[in-house]
Amino acid sequence: MIRYSLKCKDGHGFESWFQSADAFDALVAKGMISCAICGSDAVEKALMAPKVDTKRPLTAPTSDAETKLAALRKKIESEATYVGGRFTDEARKLHETKVDKPIYGEANAQQIKGLLDDGVPIAPLPFLPKSKAN
Repeated sequence: MIRYSLKCKDGHGFESWFQSADAFDALVAKGMISCAICGSDAVEKALMAPKVDTKRPLTAPTSDAETKLAALRKKIESEATYVGGRFTDEARKLHETKVDKPIYGEANAQQIKGLLDDGVPIAPLPFLPKSKAN
């Protein structure tokens, strides 16, 4: 079932439930939907906002995988230094000086290839830095 906000040619607004989007289209094409206020059969979908569940924050994990990913992110952000766009230079410097210091940041495909070709051990992270996420 799907609920649509509807309006007629005179601007009257009302809502109705339909079996599916196709069912709505078929009923409109047959002139079987009319305005609940004036009876006009010139009815179309009105702009609608999706229903959002406000019982839980959108940022809360909803599955075991999301919980584990959130824990990984927290661990990396608490134990490693964010170096942003300087990642390539910092990773290369740490590799050359044999310093064991965890860092994370951004690099493009060409920079990543260069680091891997030079034997610098790096791994992609399964999330964007908070500064890049909406």
